[in-house]
Amino acid sequence: MDALYLSDIAHGRSGDKGNHANVAVIAYTPAGFAWLRQHLTAEVVQRYFHSLNPSRVVRYEATNLLAVNFVLYDVLAGGASRSLRVDTQGKTLALALLRMPLPPIDDVSSMLRPKVRTTP
Repeated sequence: MDALYLSDIAHGRSGDKGNHANVAVIAYTPAGFAWLRQHLTAEVVQRYFHSLNPSRVVRYEATNLLAVNFVLYDVLAGGASRSLRVDTQGKTLALALLRMPLPPIDDVSSMLRPKVRTTP
């Protein structure tokens, strides 16, 4: 595998909470979730979104969903009714985070999205 991105081991969803945004990252496998728990910290996400100038980032875990959820405070320039940004509701933030390049991972195969078999 050439380049590895967060989207290779997880999918995501995001949206607005007033002037704040939440970004959920859901691992495809338990091994991927273990990697997320260890490496995808609030500090990493805050650095990744530095251009949006979040005042703080808080991470919550949803172990039963193999997910981590981040709340990015003050990133929506006032929120949907006040912001002049193109993405006033933070809907693209998950996609942006999923484009994060990952360092080489020894056993990435246990983290990748399982292949779905289809019947011919």
